[in-house]
Formats: sequence, structure tokens, C-alpha cells
Amino acid sequence: MIPSPDDLARAYALTRQTTVRTPLLAAPALAAASGAADVWVKAENLQKAGSFKIRGAIWRLAQLTPAERARGVVAFSSGNFAQGLAAAGREAGVPVTIVMPHDAPATKVRATRDFGARLILSDHGARPREEVAAERARSVAADEGLVLLHPFDDPAIVAGQAGVALEALEQLDAIGAAADVFACPTGGGGLIGGLSLAVRQACPAADVFAVEPQGFDSM
Repeated sequence: MIPSPDDLARAYALTRQTTVRTPLLAAPALAAASGAADVWVKAENLQKAGSFKIRGAIWRLAQLTPAERARGVVAFSSGNFAQGLAAAGREAGVPVTIVMPHDAPATKVRATRDFGARLILSDHGARPREEVAAERARSVAADEGLVLLHPFDDPAIVAGQAGVALEALEQLDAIGAAADVFACPTGGGGLIGGLSLAVRQACPAADVFAVEPQGFDSM
């Protein structure tokens, strides 16, 4: 199910009430390097829990029934979604369990715990760590009656992440500017999915590029 423009608007109306309105920063050095007239960077590293992930997590938790909220949710993540969901769960009063690979960055493990999530560390051996963590999360969900959340492959997560673009578009409009190219870092696809939907509605002629590090182009 692809989120509609109304879905994006409803998600943004709710999530903007508790998220940080992160700055849109002019980047003249990037403009000079790329040959663009102007370049702006959305500083989502200044968002609550350190990334855009909390936007999708807040909106996804808002879709739970009262019974589901009481039981709680479980997800798998090696870091950023874990922190975002844990922070969103603390704010919403929803118990959060996170399955993380045992070799996830220690700072992210500590931050996720500090946000109040229950952590289960998975040992993946020679197998892909995300695959093992996902299997463990599915097992926990089945055994404990928790709602299983996917870090990015979920329409509500995508709709929530679109708030990054909707907010940036508002900020551009406020300074009388418009962008004809949008470049978005891409891992699982939740952010680029939401951004693409928001940009295509507001700026039909704009180009949207997914950006990945060379050699680690998982998408």
C-alpha cells in the first residue's frame, strides 16, 4: 500500500508536534563543488534520537490499537531505528523491545537502553546479522503477542519519514527558494520512499536521486 498525499499530511501534522524542526543549512562549499547555484542540507542529525527515524516511529505507533499499545512492539535494528523507536515508545507510553546484533555499535546499544527499550542481543555467527535479528524479532512477536515493526518496509513508517521533505519544502518556501534536485541518502528505502512521494506531489518536475556509498550500495 503506497501512502497517499493525505496520509503524508496526517503523519506530518502529528509528528511535527513532538519532533525537532531541524535546520535547513546553506552549504556554499557543496554548491561550489557541484556547480549548483545553491545547495541546502537538512540537518536531521540534530533530530531527537539522532536521526529521522523517530518521525516514522511516532506515526507507526500512533496506528496501534489500545490493546496493541498495552502489549507493546518489537523490532530489529542495528542502531538508528532502534533509538528512534525506543524514544518514540517512551514518549507514547508504548513498551518497546529491540533485537540488536551483539556487535552493534556500543554507543547505539547504550542509547537504546537509555531510552527505555528492552534489548535482546542476537548472535549471528557467519550469517547476515540483519537476517538473524529479524528472525529473532519474529519469534519474540509470536511468543509474546507483540506487534512486529519493520524498520523501513512499512507504509506508516514511509509516511512518517516523509516529514523530512515536507518540512524542508516549508523551509525553502519561507526563504523564497525552490529546489529542482533532491538527493537523499538511501539504506533500506524508508526515507527515500517518503521523500519521493512528498517531492513528486509538491514539485512534479524535480529530479530525485537516491545516494549510496560506493561499494556499499545495498539498495
